[in-house]
Amino acid sequence: MKKLLWLAVFLFGFTISAQSIKAKGTIKDSIGNPLEFANVIASIKTTGATESYGITNHQGRYQLDLPKGNAYILKASFLGFETKEQIVNVPADAENIELDFILSPQENQLDDVEIVYEMPVTIKGDTIVYNADSFTNGDERKLGDVMKKLPGVEVNEDGEIQVEGKTVTKVMVEGKDFFDGDSKLATKNIPADAVDKVEVLRNYNEVDQMRGLGNDRDNVAINIKLKEGKKNFWFGEVTAGAGIADDYAAESGRYLVHPKLFYYSPKYSINLITDFNNIGEVPFTFRDYFNFTGGFKNFNKGGGTSFNIKNSDLGFAVSQNNRAKSIAAKFVAGNFSYAINDKLDISGFGIFSDNKTNIVNNSIRQYILTGLTENTNAENEQHNQLAMLKLSSTYKPNTSFQLDYDALVKTSSQSEDDTTISIVNTNQNNISETKENKPFSINQTVNAYYTLNDKNIFAAEIQHLYQDEDPFYQAIQDSIPFRGVFTIIKDTLNSNADTYTPLEQSDRYNINQDKTVKSNKLDAKVDYYYVLNNLSNLNFTIGTTYSNQKFNSAIFQILDNGNQNVFTDTDFNNDVSYTFTDAFFGLHYKLKAGKFIFTPGVTLHNYNLKNEQLGTTSIQNDWRLLPDVNVVLELKKSENIRFNYAVTSEYSDVNDYVEGYVFNNYNRLFKGNSALENALSHTYNLTYFSFNLFNYTNLSGNLGYTRKIEAIKTTTELAGINQVSSPINFESNFPDETFSAAGRFSKTVKKIQFKLDASLVVSKSNNTVNEEIRESQSFTQNYNASLQSNFKTFPNFEVGYRYIKNDYDNGGAEQTYFTNRPYANVNLRFLKNFNFFAEWDYYKYTNEAKTVENNYSFFNANLYYQYGDSPWEFSVQATNILDTDAINNDSFTDQFNTTSQYFVMPRIVMFVIKYDL
Repeated sequence: MKKLLWLAVFLFGFTISAQSIKAKGTIKDSIGNPLEFANVIASIKTTGATESYGITNHQGRYQLDLPKGNAYILKASFLGFETKEQIVNVPADAENIELDFILSPQENQLDDVEIVYEMPVTIKGDTIVYNADSFTNGDERKLGDVMKKLPGVEVNEDGEIQVEGKTVTKVMVEGKDFFDGDSKLATKNIPADAVDKVEVLRNYNEVDQMRGLGNDRDNVAINIKLKEGKKNFWFGEVTAGAGIADDYAAESGRYLVHPKLFYYSPKYSINLITDFNNIGEVPFTFRDYFNFTGGFKNFNKGGGTSFNIKNSDLGFAVSQNNRAKSIAAKFVAGNFSYAINDKLDISGFGIFSDNKTNIVNNSIRQYILTGLTENTNAENEQHNQLAMLKLSSTYKPNTSFQLDYDALVKTSSQSEDDTTISIVNTNQNNISETKENKPFSINQTVNAYYTLNDKNIFAAEIQHLYQDEDPFYQAIQDSIPFRGVFTIIKDTLNSNADTYTPLEQSDRYNINQDKTVKSNKLDAKVDYYYVLNNLSNLNFTIGTTYSNQKFNSAIFQILDNGNQNVFTDTDFNNDVSYTFTDAFFGLHYKLKAGKFIFTPGVTLHNYNLKNEQLGTTSIQNDWRLLPDVNVVLELKKSENIRFNYAVTSEYSDVNDYVEGYVFNNYNRLFKGNSALENALSHTYNLTYFSFNLFNYTNLSGNLGYTRKIEAIKTTTELAGINQVSSPINFESNFPDETFSAAGRFSKTVKKIQFKLDASLVVSKSNNTVNEEIRESQSFTQNYNASLQSNFKTFPNFEVGYRYIKNDYDNGGAEQTYFTNRPYANVNLRFLKNFNFFAEWDYYKYTNEAKTVENNYSFFNANLYYQYGDSPWEFSVQATNILDTDAINNDSFTDQFNTTSQYFVMPRIVMFVIKYDL
């Protein structure tokens, strides 16, 4: 069946190719120089409709596909030159033609700019401008649907925009920030019919005087230009729906309410987004909350230090691919910007999310060293209330000075109740766990930029983070926890006093843990750039990082009579003060030589660590000289090779230094190491990218290698299924290594786009289990091949195949898992006003031994009706039509391999009404 499908697609493409010719030629200036990135567009002479377009390569060559049986007007244009036209007749028996253009300079460039904006794609320096209507057919619903059709742009499964393999974190609309720090909210909420142009801003730096001084190669931003009817007017949509779920539950009713409202003018903008549903659509996940940067930059990126304040999230359960047994979401978000005058702008956003999730899973966990197998059946009820507020201001009194201030407040209330049945051999343990956390943080930054003159530029940054966390953990279980894992203080259960925790006899053992972590982190630095000439500059950096953390925790038992058994020994209590200081001075030199750009550098660090606990104080003081280098080879304007090398000194925060035990879950304890030292990481990265609009081909590849010396690793004492882990430094004879390779290829032929993605990751790590050094290796292979159409009037489709292979080797215990995943979707417009969309994903999940095998698929379909240009749209939407009940996942650590089955939401059918404002 699969071979027949691909054969049909091939024959279809061949048939289309036979019905058209190629028009080729060159575009040059009046003295014969080729014009790279010149535009040529072919429009049908009788209707004026655009049929094809092309962009010249570095030789000034272009090529177009022209269907037979029409006459065309070919227009060639280039910024600063006059536009030339030629009429081409293409009869039914026509053959390929050659047609050259010579353009003359133009004094008045205003008309030329207007012509440029008519082109489907325009390249101006580091900016690529897409005309959205040239790539869409009217069936697109959100910005993400538009972005997927633009050459060189992709939208991943999480809704994030990626350009040149880099994730876009800044999206603007009419030059104004749209929820700064994330692209997912834009792709899933901005209406497709509001988009006029999409500007991809490569090598982006939002501070004018800083552009070109440093390395902005990894910075990509998107700016959306709106259609004229959407400017200075309120626009948006209100969506509401109701339906039923095929779960035979008393509360099987389903709902969806999703109003959105937008306003943009030159002076201010307002965005309002809401989403209330219980159909499994999660507008803002727990993971989004922690990954959402709010536009805050990585302080001292490339400076050689890795030190981050961790989040004590207690290991809350995470839904698989945003799928769970049930999900109810409430989401409200607002974003604004306001130009107070021509010198001062303010902006901000607020986000509130309230998600209730029920996760049910069955797992088989194989413990490598002990040979035990644990079967678990778990159900957890999770409630996450997440909120964040950001306020920003930019003061720019002149072109030489800019002052920015940002404040991001994040708070949440997280709770989770787990019920787990654990079976090891024939022993059953009934476990109830409760996790609660109410973290709060405020991150503030002040940035100042000053240009003294053409040769002297200054930049200063101060950033402060305050974070307060109070995670609470409770585990109630039948079995005695951590039998035989560590020595006790007292024991009333058994005369063998060296095998149990300090518990008192209970029918069920109720263990609790209180914990608070308060963090203050201050970063400050000043950069001075001395511009030697147009090809080189020097960058001097001086700065510091100061962090102080207070960590307190206590473990206690609640007895059957309600009294508390407080574990008073220091092994079960923590009162720690941890201070980390990094003072650094860096020097970088940037040089452009021919097609090369070299940026070598070195940073001198003085690290101070102060750890106060158990009545003692330990101090570490280290000096490190850390080099880094960046090399760029510009083969062409749209083709480059980049190489990066850096040595990073990695330090842990207070969580790894506490000497008292801390619960991770019912069978895992963690104990820090006050003598822990830093690790050194050597990272090599080679990247190739080619964006070729001459033959509609995009190609990118990446090779990476990381070697960690004296890495911060884990030593684990394992007894049965109970574990106690601590961090340690591994000597350089046992380095951790990771090698990765990835490649992406896409090519458009006529109206068909072919894509091929591949990634390989090989990792080797070393840990200690029961005083034995164990090497763990994994090899992950991920391949994806697909093709999709983009017809204006014909039905559109996408077909593809994903193949994933995971090889795990834990000290000789080998496991291999396979996932085969064909997928397809179709978009069909019929009877003028009806639109049908369907998507299908099939999963075949097996292991090499065939002891695990699961086949399942997801099929969703939507039928839309909209009469002409009416603002009303009616639809019937069905998800999980095949009523698949579970999905699979596998993972591994140095202690165990795990295969899990997650139950998902049932079949849901909705009737939905949408009204465009």
